[in-house]
Amino acid sequence: MHFLTIVFKNTIRRPLRSALTVIAIAVAVGTVDALVGVASGFERTFLSLYKRVGVDLIVVRTSAKQRLNSSMEESLGDKIRQIPGIAEVIPGLADVVSFEESGLFGVLVQGWVPETKAFEHLTIVSGRHLRRDDGKAAVIGTILAKNLDKKVGDSVPLFDDEFRVAGIYHSSNVFEEGALVIPLAELQRLMERQGQVTGFSVIMKRGSDKSSIDRARKAIESLAPGLTALPTDEHVKSVTEIQLAKAMAWLTSAVALLIGGFGMMNTMIMSVHERTKEIGILRAIGWGRGRIVRMILLESLVIGVVGAVVGGIGATILVRLLTRVPTVSGLIDGRIEPRFFVYGLLLALFVGLIGGLLPAYRASRLLPTVALRYE
Repeated sequence: MHFLTIVFKNTIRRPLRSALTVIAIAVAVGTVDALVGVASGFERTFLSLYKRVGVDLIVVRTSAKQRLNSSMEESLGDKIRQIPGIAEVIPGLADVVSFEESGLFGVLVQGWVPETKAFEHLTIVSGRHLRRDDGKAAVIGTILAKNLDKKVGDSVPLFDDEFRVAGIYHSSNVFEEGALVIPLAELQRLMERQGQVTGFSVIMKRGSDKSSIDRARKAIESLAPGLTALPTDEHVKSVTEIQLAKAMAWLTSAVALLIGGFGMMNTMIMSVHERTKEIGILRAIGWGRGRIVRMILLESLVIGVVGAVVGGIGATILVRLLTRVPTVSGLIDGRIEPRFFVYGLLLALFVGLIGGLLPAYRASRLLPTVALRYE
């Protein structure tokens, strides 16, 4: 009988035990694929928010680790515009609101100046964009419109006020799809932060190189104490919420992998224990210790690979289903980058290797004479 055939038959000899081990590995790998993939999606989604508009620098308060907590004078934008090399400065104010009657929490509301470049990346599918003379008006993303069951002309409650839906937009960014935008002056009024913004998005003139951007950064930071101007990728990576999401995802994944590793080790130890006499026969007919080790490790790795495949499929289905839940549909990107499936497979192989090492070592140390007498 071929060596690999023996390995395969051994893995399915106890189908229930093998299936439970595959499930344990699948849960561990699926946790890595889903949680780490979603957390990384947050970073990718935030970054695309700025890249689509062509933003080069984000200006916030140095002490504000969270964008929503940043506060500065709106008039600072006029000073930034005067810096050589800067083409556009977009002020913005942001907050989160809840629509408890619809089961929606943490919905992003943004205050932008109407009829500016900030709206160019949004495609209106119904109604129109905001105008300079708009007061209590809003444009909302398609996901939010669906979750709230709103159409153009309907009212949306914000804080203690009502805003009329002027338009419904589509965005390639999942966060914006589940958000809404109102005139900057109106959000300042609602938040009692007249003349203040949370930050500025700075667009450099076309053809600006890295040295030009660095000079603009230094010039901006010298305008007032406590200002920081970061390239978009650095800003996104420094956002506290994203850092916490990624840390919690990896921590949870590590716990799941540890449990999966113990499950694998238990399965292989039981398998070796039940096959003591069989291993003795293999040793008696000339199988060396190295071949015994390879057999046990391959069995463990086969289970790990099957678990990784099942876990990857499960994670994909789970994330897709979550995007249909109204509570999180505007927060989760339904795509998992292929690299995370590769990470999951490598981790499954590692778990299989670690889980099979001790059983393989014990099997290789069995003496043929002792193993043949085992009952």
